[in-house]
Amino acid sequence: QVQLVESGGGSVQAGDSLRLSCAASGRTFSSYGMGWFRQGPGKERDIVAAISPSDGRTYYANSVKGRFTISRDNAKNTVYLQMNSLKPEDTAVYFCAAAALRFTIRTAAYDYWGQGTQVTVSS
Repeated sequence: QVQLVESGGGSVQAGDSLRLSCAASGRTFSSYGMGWFRQGPGKERDIVAAISPSDGRTYYANSVKGRFTISRDNAKNTVYLQMNSLKPEDTAVYFCAAAALRFTIRTAAYDYWGQGTQVTVSS
């Protein structure tokens, strides 16, 4: 069982930056691929970025490439999402998720989810 707790959301202006953190419980964090997803009002939950368990592979949705950076610190059981040059269309609830022993961008492949953190970007 893995418990995930996101933090770092908030309300910002367009062009600002935020860094989301996701702290994971358990001793096997390094064996989980991690992903950040977001869900806007009335929209489906979509992948934003993903990172492999231990070899540093990453994936970014086209809409955030060049602006967002996913990283992880396995010693701290934490995954981060650095978000720069934020836009109003980035407004959503952001979720982190863990997938055991795999690097995946499929929502259904993730085993554990956090409760989400709200990011609001105003113009």
